Amino acid sequence: MTKFKDKNVLITGGASGIGFLMAEAFIKRGATNLIIFDIDEIALKKAGERLQSQGCKILILPTDISKETDLKNSLAIVAEAGLGIDILINNAGVVTGKNFIDHTFQDVDRNMMVNSVAPMKLSLAILPDMIKKGDGHIVNISSAASMLSNPKMSVYCASKWAMTGWSDSLRIEMENEKTGIKVLTVTPYYIDTGMFEGVNSPVVPVLKPDTVAHKIMKAIEKDKIILRTPWIIYTLPFVKGIFPKRLLDIFVGKFFGIYNSMDKFKGREHERG
Repeated sequence: MTKFKDKNVLITGGASGIGFLMAEAFIKRGATNLIIFDIDEIALKKAGERLQSQGCKILILPTDISKETDLKNSLAIVAEAGLGIDILINNAGVVTGKNFIDHTFQDVDRNMMVNSVAPMKLSLAILPDMIKKGDGHIVNISSAASMLSNPKMSVYCASKWAMTGWSDSLRIEMENEKTGIKVLTVTPYYIDTGMFEGVNSPVVPVLKPDTVAHKIMKAIEKDKIILRTPWIIYTLPFVKGIFPKRLLDIFVGKFFGIYNSMDKFKGREHERG
């Protein structure tokens, strides 16, 4: 409760999924202001209605974070409201589930912009004020896909590899400079939010959104620098390091079925096309 009391929190992609669940959790834990950026205006309006609270002011802003103009306009509204951000949750994400050869230029741009470039730009805009205060928390929701190659997820993997690399580098910089800014990198397995509808995972169970949201909140409270979930994801760097690549393909691809997990992928209905 103390960690989040009287804090201003900004969540991207907070109108649904784990973003919305975290929004609810921050309100319960005493946040003063909650700001949500989301591209889905209908979901955003519903989220704003559901999140109404006497103890926390809610600011919902329709925002396509992949568009710099949108990002700047929404940040300007936040600044005009006098809301300095204490906790930033870079949660918004997209996935295109098909072979790389079937991607369009627009698919590539969208995945890279939403999943990696926009979080960098948003953090860059907010960091100076955080550093002046000597306090703040940046939480970057990456993916287990940032540590493992997977068919039909090539550009998504690329975008999440970029996010994980940037996030931990930022963490080291903030620590070296003794800024007081904490950076948490989250690398979950598939989460049952609709984003990965149709995914088949015969060995490792698809994660429940409320479980992931709870673990993220706990990790922020404890100032953790990395959260991998489920526990088996913590073994990935070791397994990748000791297994020859062809053996890794057999172990991960065939035994765990990861390389076929996207075969029947559908994703969110409004994102198909």
